[in-house]
Amino acid sequence: MSSRIWIALGLCTLLATPSFADFTYNETTQITGGSIVSMMKFVGAFSKDAKKSMDPITSTVLVQGNRMARINPDHTEIIDLDKETITNIDPKKKQYTVMTFEQMKQQMAEATKKAKEQQAKAKPSQPQANDAPPPKMTFKVNVRNTAATKNVAGLDAKESILNMEMEATDQQSGQTGNLAITNDMWMVPEIPGYGEVREFNKRFAVKMGTVFGDTFKPTMAAMQPGSTEGMAEMAKEMSKLKGVPVMQVMRMGSTTNGQPLPAASEAPLPASNSPSAGDVAKQSASSALTSKLGGFGGFGKKKDPPPPDQSKSTPAADPTQAVLMESTTQMASFSSASINASQFSVPAGYAQVAPETPAAH
Repeated sequence: MSSRIWIALGLCTLLATPSFADFTYNETTQITGGSIVSMMKFVGAFSKDAKKSMDPITSTVLVQGNRMARINPDHTEIIDLDKETITNIDPKKKQYTVMTFEQMKQQMAEATKKAKEQQAKAKPSQPQANDAPPPKMTFKVNVRNTAATKNVAGLDAKESILNMEMEATDQQSGQTGNLAITNDMWMVPEIPGYGEVREFNKRFAVKMGTVFGDTFKPTMAAMQPGSTEGMAEMAKEMSKLKGVPVMQVMRMGSTTNGQPLPAASEAPLPASNSPSAGDVAKQSASSALTSKLGGFGGFGKKKDPPPPDQSKSTPAADPTQAVLMESTTQMASFSSASINASQFSVPAGYAQVAPETPAAH
């Protein structure tokens, strides 16, 4: 074979091999509001771990080819797309676990099986619900690109707001369960090197779709009719997002007037007006629908809720909305410098233990 043919074959091989570059950034996340703050402050009086959960967590995210590592002082997660494994490292215990994508598929299948068995056991004690139609699901997704700007980590960012609402209606009683999510995102057009993160996430999504597709998708379609249309609408709206979200303020909660939760830039949460843990507990217990939906949204309400007790003198929050949790995530320290491959390895001397499996009920 002539040298010219060898060179041609070599070039074809090089062109067919994807070219990857290293990329690193820091990501800081903290719970910044919502009724969960009141809960955690109460629990934190008895538990150091609960109190610590309110502190900001800064992780270093590293991408090198088909590997991604997320490292913080308490935990390291390494995703390897070639090996199809997720490794979790506990530096305090000097232990680590390795779970394959296939094992994750098996866990999902087992969890689905147990859920069906529990549902079958509950039917004899609830004969009136045997022929009940499934809850009617409706999804609303909307992305707004506003004209607001902000300097984030030295970068000029523009605001995009993602609103998502999911509502389930019991077709017999008319009761509804509602979950609302709003993500206030500050986007920059592009960050040199961040494309490595985006492409890794795409490859990971393909892998996860291959692993979970047969197990997860039919279950969702059967349990929550309308979810397929909702996912299609989400994909359409998400296409409006352009750039890199260097800062995000996400809220999760419930609304009673069909309106989305306001974004953090539109309505900051006054600490004094956040609903208490007791308020959230009463709200969660007010509807039997939540048990049917497996805790969907954690919020239940009837079509005609009773008027609020006007005799209480405590400051009233907006009666049409309740924010369970608000969290803030910010990215910084972007770098395309070379990464030492040892960052994607388990430290020497660490003991491997079996991954935790979901407890049987």
